[in-house]
Amino acid sequence: MRISFHTDAFNSAVFSFFKSVDWARNNKVRLIECGVMDGANWIHGLGYFPHITLAEDPLSMKRDMVERGVAFSQLDAAYPLSGRDGPHVGVPYVLKTFPWAKLAGCPNIATTDGLHKPEGMSDAEAMESMKRCYGLLTDMAELYGINLNIEIHGYFTTRPDMLERMLEFADSKYFGLNFDTGNTFIAGNDPVELCKRFIKRINHVHIKDVSKSLADAVRGKATGIGISHAAVGDGVNADNIKGCMAVLRDAGYAGALSLECEGQGGPLIEKSLAWLRGAMKELGIPEE
Repeated sequence: MRISFHTDAFNSAVFSFFKSVDWARNNKVRLIECGVMDGANWIHGLGYFPHITLAEDPLSMKRDMVERGVAFSQLDAAYPLSGRDGPHVGVPYVLKTFPWAKLAGCPNIATTDGLHKPEGMSDAEAMESMKRCYGLLTDMAELYGINLNIEIHGYFTTRPDMLERMLEFADSKYFGLNFDTGNTFIAGNDPVELCKRFIKRINHVHIKDVSKSLADAVRGKATGIGISHAAVGDGVNADNIKGCMAVLRDAGYAGALSLECEGQGGPLIEKSLAWLRGAMKELGIPEE
């Protein structure tokens, strides 16, 4: 398996994207995941935003990353597709990401649903709307040869039976799952059991721990964690993460394990990285 990390670890530290890339290089992490912005703004232009914008040139970006020995594991284009604006805001946003990802050499694009039940829509209406959205997006995924992944993060995706129905929206080897260990846990599910249930559809994995205080306050009441403030290995989800890694190992998963946590400018994400490498060694998982 290959280690990656989400650059939202450096949101609060106001890193630029390439400062995050340099962190990856310095810590011998060869993959990186980041958010996608459509357009540009001042905070990005000044270098205070650790994600990319589609206004940047993807070939230049790829060249500069290759020089640093780093590549993309996934682009995060997770604008909620379950609400009323999913078809006319979320879908065009994701569609624009495909050609950029192809030129940048990125194999995965993440999408998701909203955190809450869509206002003014029944579950059935929202599911039907998302089915149309994902049908269109899967056609594009096949055209570009890029995995379109549903991230477990919201009202529908943290309900296992609903998630199973969503994964039936399209029949394509390019349509699968971004499994998130932290979001499955905070929603009240058993991450290891969900990993087993959906193992054949997993294309990318978020490694996210959960602090005891957060779990005590909202587990079973929340559907996702914006950013975890617990270093991976320090929270109450650590044993579940190891269990999921064992399931992935036994299934022959060879994709990315992408760390997600508040980095505190480096120390917390570095602690998470050390824990993950130790867990991989303990479980007999080679780092490629």
